[in-house]
Parts: sequence; structure tokens; C-alpha cells
Amino acid sequence: MQPERVRERGRGADAGRTRGGPLRAFGLAEVYNPSMVPTLLPGDQLVVQYGAAVRPGDVVVLKHPFRQDLLIVKRAVRRRDGGWWVQGDNPFVENDSREFGVVPDELVVARAWVRIRPPRGIQRSVAGVLSWAVSAVRPVRAERSLSRRLRAR
Repeated sequence: MQPERVRERGRGADAGRTRGGPLRAFGLAEVYNPSMVPTLLPGDQLVVQYGAAVRPGDVVVLKHPFRQDLLIVKRAVRRRDGGWWVQGDNPFVENDSREFGVVPDELVVARAWVRIRPPRGIQRSVAGVLSWAVSAVRPVRAERSLSRRLRAR
């Protein structure tokens, strides 16, 4: 199975720790794998904030505990001693805390704020473009029903 990965675009992983104003703390990340389906699909772009406070239910970009050169995206489910228990929204992909345990706070790189879904196919009409625009940009926020589903497992 191919390891999950996320590619940051425009700014490095330390962007949130540098000076230069509040806009410098934001960047883009691209999702490559299906661990967060249906919330995120491969090809989705995430607007992320580096160094943002994390709460249970937030979608976060983090360094993989076993391969810290690899960035992954997961949902922060709950606090545990020493860090965060993270899980993907896709129940069929277990490359998360069920495999590698609690993720230390220092490995959490950014919090996702907005998902931008690229267009699938060519939009030939104004209605098609408007339909895509309405559904393409969505805030990424904690879902109460998802939190209950994750706890029920």
C-alpha cells in the first residue's frame, strides 16, 4: 500500500514560526491519498494555518511519527498524554493512531481551515461553473456526528 502523503505548496513547514505578519502563517497543502474520504478526496487543496490551536475534531497536517519527512492529514480525535490521537475519516484505511499511537504535539504542523476541490472535468456552462464554485470551497470543521462515530468504534 502506498504511504499517505500531503504536499505543502508555497511555504515550508516552519512558515508559521517565522515573522512577517498573520498572513505568513497560512499555506496550501494538497491531499494525495484516500484516508480522509469522504471529507477530503485525493487532489483536494487545503488552506492551512501553521501553529494554530488544535481542538478535537479538527483536520490537521502532521509529520508521520515513523517517517518525519512525510506529511499526512488526519482528524485530531482527542487529547491523550503526550499528544493527539488522530484518525482518518475513511474506516478502511488504518494508517493513523491505531497503527502508530499518539502523535506528539511537536509533530502537528498545521490546522486545515478550508478545502478547495478542483473541478472534475470541463465546465462548459455558467451553471456548471457556478455549481462547482458553490461546492468546491468548504470550511473544514469538526462534525459532531463524525466524532460520535469515531468514539463508537
